[in-house]
Amino acid sequence: MKKTLIALAVLAPWAASSAQTANVTLFGIADGAVRTVRNEGLGTVNSMVSGSNSTSRWGLRGSEDLGSGLRASFWLESGFALDTGAIITNLFDRRATVSVSSNTVGELRLGRDFVPSYVGWSRFDPFSYVGVGGTNNFVSSTPLGPIRTAFGSNPNTTVRSSNAVQYFLPSGLAGVEGALMYAPDEGGTAANGLHLVKAGRLGYVAGPINASIAHTVTSNSLNVGADLKDTAVGVSYDFKVAKLAVAHRQFKMLNAKQANLLIAVTAPVGSGEFKASYNRADMKGSVGTTVIDSNDAQQIAVGYVHNLSKRSALYGTYSRISNKGAANYVVPGGASGLAGGRSSTGIEIGIRHTF
Repeated sequence: MKKTLIALAVLAPWAASSAQTANVTLFGIADGAVRTVRNEGLGTVNSMVSGSNSTSRWGLRGSEDLGSGLRASFWLESGFALDTGAIITNLFDRRATVSVSSNTVGELRLGRDFVPSYVGWSRFDPFSYVGVGGTNNFVSSTPLGPIRTAFGSNPNTTVRSSNAVQYFLPSGLAGVEGALMYAPDEGGTAANGLHLVKAGRLGYVAGPINASIAHTVTSNSLNVGADLKDTAVGVSYDFKVAKLAVAHRQFKMLNAKQANLLIAVTAPVGSGEFKASYNRADMKGSVGTTVIDSNDAQQIAVGYVHNLSKRSALYGTYSRISNKGAANYVVPGGASGLAGGRSSTGIEIGIRHTF
């Protein structure tokens, strides 16, 4: 007991000093929903799913004040499946970064993180790129097109990149924001999720206006000498009674092109929020000798989030995807094997809690 008291006496000043300059926070979201999906010609599938309003996740983040306007920080974030408790992929699949930042110079960040084109697109998606109504339903490597050509069934860079070095502009530039990213492939292969990424984004956020333009170029071992070019442009304006957003994202690889258009509106209703979006995928060009011009699709989604408190909410979403030609985009959670040109419809009701 005497030795323990001595040890505590020695460590107490160090712990107090550390608490003044550093902090670590445990955070996360628990989100679960019941979902019904009907794929035309294949029947209906009922399921419980995870992360339909916000991806279920947990993480650790911390920072230390280094003085003179400098700060060191880290961010480790892991996605998980609420319905099974399983880890989605790698432990910290969502983000694993360490950085040093300055109030006047900006931030240098290292590790796995979002690519600029995703940041410049997802902020305009009222369904947060998840669930039956998310715009992620049209960013898929399943249909024949530029994304499938670039990555096949391997991990891709439409959302995140590993091994990234990023520079972010400092805040306080009269609403101007931006970032540059470079990620080497380390001599590895696409099958191992290793890609060469060069990207950048420039934005403006002030008052009711949010505007962004981003461009990401990815090359890998599958397509030596050819790049996937991912460009996202968007703008939103908050009219107080409702916020309107319009965004465009284009993927181009060799002779294949996919252009996604998003038109969205969100509006406060009582203690909650109504949201709706129209999303269109337009294919152009060819993959090899196969012409993909007629393989288009559109998605209409509506939803409502009812806030029970600052941390908890109930939500419901409905969406319908209509395919043309050989396109077979689907709402997640339905039966596999949808034939080209057929529809996919989904409804979900869930609970989200933030901690």
